[in-house]
Amino acid sequence: MPKKNLALILNAHQVYFPLDDNPCNEGIVDFFRTISGTYIPLLNMFESLEKDEISYKISMVFSSSLCTMLADPVMQEKYIEWLDRRIAFGQTEVKRCADKPELLKTAKFFLDKSKRDKIDFTEKYEQNLLKYFAMYANKGYVELLATTATSLFLPYFADLTEAVNAQIETGLYAHKYFFGQSASGFWLPYLAYSNGLERNLRSYGIQYTILDSQSILFSETEPEKGLFGPARFYNSLAVFGRDSENQIKGEDSFIHDSVYCDCLKDAGFELSSEDLKAFLEPGASRQATGYCYWNNGSNNKSKESTEGFYNPEAAYSQAVADAKKFLNKKLVRLEKASKIITDSDVSLVCTYDAADIGTKWAEGVSWLEAVIRSCAEMEICVTSPQELLVSGVKLQKIVPYTSAAFGDGYGENFLDSSNSWMMLHIRKATERMMDLAERFPDDTGLKARLLNLGSRELFIAQSSEWARMIQEENNADYAKAIFKKCVVSFTMVFDSLGSNTVSTEWLTNLERKHSIFPWINYRIFSKKK
Repeated sequence: MPKKNLALILNAHQVYFPLDDNPCNEGIVDFFRTISGTYIPLLNMFESLEKDEISYKISMVFSSSLCTMLADPVMQEKYIEWLDRRIAFGQTEVKRCADKPELLKTAKFFLDKSKRDKIDFTEKYEQNLLKYFAMYANKGYVELLATTATSLFLPYFADLTEAVNAQIETGLYAHKYFFGQSASGFWLPYLAYSNGLERNLRSYGIQYTILDSQSILFSETEPEKGLFGPARFYNSLAVFGRDSENQIKGEDSFIHDSVYCDCLKDAGFELSSEDLKAFLEPGASRQATGYCYWNNGSNNKSKESTEGFYNPEAAYSQAVADAKKFLNKKLVRLEKASKIITDSDVSLVCTYDAADIGTKWAEGVSWLEAVIRSCAEMEICVTSPQELLVSGVKLQKIVPYTSAAFGDGYGENFLDSSNSWMMLHIRKATERMMDLAERFPDDTGLKARLLNLGSRELFIAQSSEWARMIQEENNADYAKAIFKKCVVSFTMVFDSLGSNTVSTEWLTNLERKHSIFPWINYRIFSKKK
């Protein structure tokens, strides 16, 4: 009887926000909330599962920008300061809600969590979350996938081979730099694929990648296993199609159940400025506190009703129930597939944004743990794509279709009327960087520093997250500002090399401001010999 496998992949990504160059701290606050809502709870989940000897393996992708921010000592101290303000705010909330039993219970819940987060971060995990993710990877509970240097939508640069290689090579180096190990799998940003990218990946020894479901299902060669097993490119790069059924996003998903926490209805936006004094820094605008007293059903309740208040215990019970519903649907599909695919095991690869698990959905990590614990009862193996590549099993050769897990399947949202102007600038800068790498192949000293700075500024500007933020009107002004600054900085590097003059003060200040990729070597933009 074929085994039924479930591969769970969390994509942990964070837009790079230079702390000392951020006119809007909303992005930094979102980052801090993700530490408390997702990354610390995930590590605690791993600890709990290991203690109970639960057999599983989960996959995670950590972007270079996220790793840089998690490893930054200044950012770590700022996070602790944020937790201190959150704790102080919680203490005032307990007093404010003293005569409101329903609110008081929830205020104490969030206050206790804030205190635990501080203890976990400073004592249990030594302000070094990456070290402990690497530890669980070494123990075999987590598989870490590499990804590009920044979230560049690769199909738009597929004709610039050196630029694609630079993104991949820097991403692989960053992975080894932060985790001390090489990666077998590679995560394409937005699961965006176009013909030829498999050559770039395979040239760096990558064994497999993940593509959107329609890339597999619309393959020129009909995939024999559909989404229920791996296939391969002509060059032996293995490929998995992600499960097209996503039950935690969309209007009908169970993430919107009425008992779950309404994370958008945060006290930071609901209370008076006077009530927020303990949390907000002087002159700061309103921001999320992490104290959410209402559930998703609160908008349908009267103001006098207590049913609209968030109840953590009821939400946890619902998360466990939803985990079983989730698995029951997967099991039905896996059993149907196993009746057709009789010569090998069957599997489904489910991919999720880590921020959705725990931050946008406060109960997400509880749900994930319940999924993993329930799998053993249902005879489903929670494993990783790497372990699904059984040695000696021949994989069908297919020619995947150009596709992406963004927009309507082709990443067209990166090129609409709001952000298409960016492509002209970034393409030109990329071509110039490739030219500089060829013109200055062996330079050292000040010129090498200048070229490395240009590479770093280009990588930051290349991130398609800026275009996404503009298109979605999420911190759009900040996205425009940092994109323009990076392009201008790169242009100054280009002009300085042309005129053979440079301001060492300007160079040093910018090197200090953008600490990402400290090991950068501009020669990665050169043609491979």
